[in-house]
Amino acid sequence: MSTDAPSDVQRLPLHTILTFSATSLPVSALGIALSIFLQPYIAGHLGVGLTVVGFAYFVARMIDLPVDPLLGVFMDRTRTRLGRYRVWMVAGAPILMLGVYMLFMAPKGIGLVYLIVWLLVMYLGSSMATLSHTAWGAVLATNYNERSRVFGLLAAVGVIGALLVLGVAALAGKDAERHAALVPQMGWFVLATIPICIGLVAVFTPEKIAPDVRDGTPRFALEDYVALAMRPEMLRLLGAEVALTMGPGWMAALYLFFFRDFLGFSTGGASGLLGVYIAAGVIGAPLTGWLATKFGKHRTLMATTTAYSLGLITVLLIPHGNVLGALPTMFWCGFMASGFGLMIRAMIADVGDEIRLEQGKERISLVYALLTMVSKLANAFAVLICYPLLDFFGYHAKESGGHSPAAIRALEIIYLFGPIFFVMLGGACFIGWKLDSVKHGEIRRELEARDALYEQAPIIQSVEGPLP
Repeated sequence: MSTDAPSDVQRLPLHTILTFSATSLPVSALGIALSIFLQPYIAGHLGVGLTVVGFAYFVARMIDLPVDPLLGVFMDRTRTRLGRYRVWMVAGAPILMLGVYMLFMAPKGIGLVYLIVWLLVMYLGSSMATLSHTAWGAVLATNYNERSRVFGLLAAVGVIGALLVLGVAALAGKDAERHAALVPQMGWFVLATIPICIGLVAVFTPEKIAPDVRDGTPRFALEDYVALAMRPEMLRLLGAEVALTMGPGWMAALYLFFFRDFLGFSTGGASGLLGVYIAAGVIGAPLTGWLATKFGKHRTLMATTTAYSLGLITVLLIPHGNVLGALPTMFWCGFMASGFGLMIRAMIADVGDEIRLEQGKERISLVYALLTMVSKLANAFAVLICYPLLDFFGYHAKESGGHSPAAIRALEIIYLFGPIFFVMLGGACFIGWKLDSVKHGEIRRELEARDALYEQAPIIQSVEGPLP
């Protein structure tokens, strides 16, 4: 089934999209380092208990939850000579860098309060940078299919950042001294790339502020949040975001433990296989975006979530410590997973257009903020649930091993059950989805006609009087 874009829509130049994608590089690198390596490092190398680590992440996420909706409201109200989103991205960079430094260079002896405080700082900077970047992408590309292309390339550039971090991890091998320095080295990489990549986006990417066509201050009350979140399309997307964050987030939190203690890989070997998983996204993300232009975003997402879950089951067939035997499974799952986030964010942009048509004001930052908020909540619950579960069944995070057969069996079951269940649930959220390319094309035509009329308002008013 084709979902061709209207022929009069001009495609964005490739160099513009690639430049704009630069922010995805440090953000994705940080995401991999944070979810795969930092948590086990804090629990194993710094000696903080698994339950304490899980609780710290959960508390920080709970405190951080209201931040994204507030940032979304402020971003949608922002109007400066430099643009709406550019200023927020630049302001978030130093805050993000401070949080990264304090977490990745943390000394031994840290505790619950230290983790919560610096996670909150890092989350604030990350929210400012990523929320502004995603909302900017939604207004940079306004066409249904063009958004699939843009968000696909954003995901592909993010894969490169993740691979560069994994390159650092692969150097560790079985050397204990190198492994101890692994997480700080990742931190330095992220710290070096944040100002360079955000600077490129801020300097070279154009930004247009969509007009508000209703008079008065853009007030937004608590009930308006609820009204936005309760829209049928938003409920589906938010539910899918929770599920598709919980699944991979659950797997990421347990990845090193599972591959080291169940499958018998070294840290370097597990990191190399994770590199294959992520590298598959260089192909998978753009191809998923292309498939979405042919079959629709929701159908593509339902297909990839099903294929991912089926592929994950084959993890049990990987020979003990056999890298070559693990390659097909890792590539398949990484290929399929690469489209989850980009499809959700492209579909949220479409819903944002529908909301702006109805309300007469830009709400895209707030819409993305709601998405980010539930994503953070899902990540927090993934760690809060799976780490104490391991603790309960007698698994410990020590790098020396020595686990009982019962603990290893519990690790196997917990590792596989969560991701398969939640990813399948995420795909099921889009059964009966209605906002396809045809409906979105109608919305965009109405928006563009109204925006054109609004931009001519001074001329019309001078001839015919004020607009109603």
